[in-house]
Amino acid sequence: MIIDISQEVLSCAVYPGDPAPELKAAKRTADGDNYNLSELTMCVHNGTHIDAPFHFLGDGKTVEKMPLDSFVGAAYVCRVPGDISAEKAEEILESARMAGAPERIIIADRGVVTAPAARVFADGGVRLVGTDSQSVGPEQAPMEVHLILLGREIVLLEGLVLDGVTEGKYFLSAAPLNLAGSDGSPCRAYLMTED
Repeated sequence: MIIDISQEVLSCAVYPGDPAPELKAAKRTADGDNYNLSELTMCVHNGTHIDAPFHFLGDGKTVEKMPLDSFVGAAYVCRVPGDISAEKAEEILESARMAGAPERIIIADRGVVTAPAARVFADGGVRLVGTDSQSVGPEQAPMEVHLILLGREIVLLEGLVLDGVTEGKYFLSAAPLNLAGSDGSPCRAYLMTED
């Protein structure tokens, strides 16, 4: 079964201060044109998106330089509301290891990755951290968590829709667009179950 975990782009959540996405008609058959053509304007961090290290690090990798296998593979979904402590991060990582999906951790219920939790994930070999919030760290001070994770080239997958997704192992696909020089990218993220 395929589970779409992406926001619809034009009605997506927008991080405070970021521009909202807009779709304009450039050509329309209803106006006498031979074809329909649309123009999309958006921030690369609108809706469901990934953060590349360059988002917070001037010398960090940009989207096209990130290995695609970071975005695709076995993932562990956990439901953890509130702040995630280092101890809770250790529990999550152990559950992910036991499930056979320790490289990609997806946190549902708006769990907030604290700096100590980010260090646990970074030291534990995690390659991707996903969340159903628009930012993986604390809303008032996300920078430290971003610096810890992106500094270790851990991909951040933000703005997921995880309503009804149960805890456990899934196959994740969340590849970004091939945007040379970009600090992030929208993506169409989905999970697959084995049945």
